[in-house]
Amino acid sequence: MKKKVIAMLMATAMVAAMAGCGSSEAPAESKAPAASSEESKTETPAEVTDVALKVWCAQNQVDTGIMEEQQTAFAAAHPEWNITWTTEIVGDDNCKTELLKDVDAGADVFMFASDQLLEMVDAGAIAQLGGEAEKMVKEEITDSVQATVMVGDETYAIPYTHNTFFMYYDKTIMSEDDVTSLEKIMAKETADNVYNYYFESAGGWKLGAYYYGAGLNVFGPEGNDLSVGCDWNSETGVAVTNYLIDLINNPKCAYDGEIAVSELIADHRLGVWFDGAWNFPTYSEALGDDLGMAILPTFNPDGNDYQLKSFYSSKAIGVNAHSKNMAAAVAFATFLGNEENQILRYEKSAQVPANVAAASIDAVTSDPMSAVIAKEASEASVMQPTHTTFSTRYWTYANTIPTEIRSGELNKGNVQEKLDTFVASMTAE
Repeated sequence: MKKKVIAMLMATAMVAAMAGCGSSEAPAESKAPAASSEESKTETPAEVTDVALKVWCAQNQVDTGIMEEQQTAFAAAHPEWNITWTTEIVGDDNCKTELLKDVDAGADVFMFASDQLLEMVDAGAIAQLGGEAEKMVKEEITDSVQATVMVGDETYAIPYTHNTFFMYYDKTIMSEDDVTSLEKIMAKETADNVYNYYFESAGGWKLGAYYYGAGLNVFGPEGNDLSVGCDWNSETGVAVTNYLIDLINNPKCAYDGEIAVSELIADHRLGVWFDGAWNFPTYSEALGDDLGMAILPTFNPDGNDYQLKSFYSSKAIGVNAHSKNMAAAVAFATFLGNEENQILRYEKSAQVPANVAAASIDAVTSDPMSAVIAKEASEASVMQPTHTTFSTRYWTYANTIPTEIRSGELNKGNVQEKLDTFVASMTAE
């Protein structure tokens, strides 16, 4: 599958670019009937139906005006529906959690990170797509990205951008050569009030880069063999954790939750940090031409150089299986995911299209950020595990590692014991 990701990014966009492991089939009883959408209509309808649609999206889709623009255009294309819109801010990283609290009260259409898909399918919360929606995914999205929104042969969402992270850096502090390794980054002489590096685990999402980078995994290389368990308590895992203890406690390393990236970069006080394309506009506005981008660096925890590896998945548009206005909901989801709106989203919020044609336009293929995301996917990423056992355990337990390092509860005197406990918590009964 990794090769397919590489092939998609390099063949369709060349330089196109941005907290789930085991069975690929969900229980039959959990699957909602396939939903389909009709072609857009602009003629005056014989009858107008009142429709209420609740939409969940990220803050930037509202702040940039994208969502309002898309809703207005969709309503104009569908005069057969008199639509009352409700738009609520729910981050794609938190969509599953909010939806499963009360599916009936959830959004009709929502944007989410694809590693949450299996849990929503198992809960019967997301509609299986058919008709024009499914056709669009299968004909306009490459196989590797399609796989992020499918369970077996069934399609459940429409991918609209790549979901991974890479490295940003301040060119006034770090050079292109400096950022090739964490050792060079941390060794760079900087002013007393400048941090060389910013450590953020993102609830375990970015933490995994160190362990997976060193060749470790959870539930095997493909993330779906529960019998394999987790090997983070190995000799290599101990070395990686000791490395993190030194890194997090280094006075030149800023720690997430204690000071914000935005506060630091505004004053040129941060050399390197990891993030995705979705925050590029913020960083670009703050640093302009001083903003650099590259794939994740290498690190050397045990005398060997390893390439840090980010998780790769997609961000996608789904439909609530309990929607009271299913036809309109699927039609709007399909509209949000089409080529034109993927381009619009790229132009206004720097989210690089997953749609093949949209990713092939000159603006995308000539974009340095797109090049970095393509390189990150091909050289420095692993497909993010999606098995429900991974999702229900990893995000709960992984973030205890940096948190306990920072508090001193996890230290070089008890690394093996703490990792043994972590591995036991990840072991499926």
